[in-house]
Amino acid sequence: MSDKKRVMLIDNEEGLCRMMEAVLLDNGYAVRAYTRSFEAAEDFKAGLWDLVVSDIKMPGMDGLELLQKVKAKDPGIPVIMITAYATVEMSIQALRRGAYDMLTKPFEPEELLYRVKNALHHTRLLEENRELREELVGKFRFDNIIGASEGLKSVLERVEKIAIRDTSVLITGESGTGKELIAQAIHYNSLRKDNKFVAINCGALPESLLESELFGYKKGAFTGAVENRHGLLEAADGGTLFLDEVGNLPMNVQKTLLRFLQEQEFHRIGETTPTRVDVRILSATNSDLKATVKSGAFREDLYYRLNVVNLHLPPLRERKPDIPLLAAHFITLQNKKFGTRIKGLSPDALEAACGYAWPGNIRQLKNVIEASMAMENGDYISLPVLVQFIEVPLDQAGPDFDVDEGEYARALSRFEMDYLKGLLRKNRGNIEAAAREAGMNMTTIYRKIKKYNIRKEDCS
Repeated sequence: MSDKKRVMLIDNEEGLCRMMEAVLLDNGYAVRAYTRSFEAAEDFKAGLWDLVVSDIKMPGMDGLELLQKVKAKDPGIPVIMITAYATVEMSIQALRRGAYDMLTKPFEPEELLYRVKNALHHTRLLEENRELREELVGKFRFDNIIGASEGLKSVLERVEKIAIRDTSVLITGESGTGKELIAQAIHYNSLRKDNKFVAINCGALPESLLESELFGYKKGAFTGAVENRHGLLEAADGGTLFLDEVGNLPMNVQKTLLRFLQEQEFHRIGETTPTRVDVRILSATNSDLKATVKSGAFREDLYYRLNVVNLHLPPLRERKPDIPLLAAHFITLQNKKFGTRIKGLSPDALEAACGYAWPGNIRQLKNVIEASMAMENGDYISLPVLVQFIEVPLDQAGPDFDVDEGEYARALSRFEMDYLKGLLRKNRGNIEAAAREAGMNMTTIYRKIKKYNIRKEDCS
């Protein structure tokens, strides 16, 4: 019963009511039929039913009154109204009171099944959409962004103030600091949160494609334009467009974007009629955009249009208190994804992680945690595993080791050298395959091979 869709049927014609009940039961629905509308209204409880199918013309309480009572208890439930006298006025009245569909007598069983299936499918899509929106809003609420450092708190305080103000924001910071996450937080806490958040990496597309991707084009505008196409600006209408690596925009695109920011309109490629949309622009860069303006590669007027409010994200090395929190968060995510039970970083590994500069910032920390968990056999990520993926100077390893620094350095070197030899031997000297298995980049592998003077014959 719990897996079946539950349908309440109400019709004072007992024969028709039983026929509909039998058809729906035969097709896998859980059905309860009523011939008295008062009894149905009394039995109806929110959450107990997935669909109501009711006649309109009934003695005592008619179908429209029943519809009102059902909708008062459960506004989201679909209701199909049945009538032998379908008029435009009656249909409008039923739809205004919240009916999903109208079914006119006489009808075939197939028609009933089709309408019921459509109503339930529509409701399921609405529910999935609501759940997704709640998930996204929850995901990007400020208190779910990981960190407790003063630098991050300062950023989030500003984000909270500017989210509801429909102004352009330029987010700056090194690669991997979470600029798109902040942009999403701004959108999902703004008045535009029910509309689309559209992102594009301006550095990932060639100049010839970037303009058409952003603004769209008219059929025949250029070779290959076989149909009209909307750009990302139109896709984001009513919502937010996030331009990552905005410093890579070519001059012709900068000019068109500036006009849009000034007039809220633009021309598709090949069109003379302007297109108007309502879009908030958020942008980000990891480069010095002021220097790019001085060099003439970026328009000064566009820079000031994009940089109405500036948010600068501090690098992870300036957010030391956040490293343990972020590491724990990524470990939890990986445990959930792969069913593992790593409890955290060992004390010496955590100390080393907090002392490391993290040039790749949060993105690098996430990747290192994932790679370390793949290699770790114990309950905690240990220092010998962690140092396979980051360089750890001795003075960052902590003062409380039982062995002296010289002995520790020699032990660490022996471990690394033996590990690399075994890894290369296993992969028959294929450095790319070895790097992939270890979760390391090839540059690190090459550097360590050179450091330990590992020869090809050592790995055979």
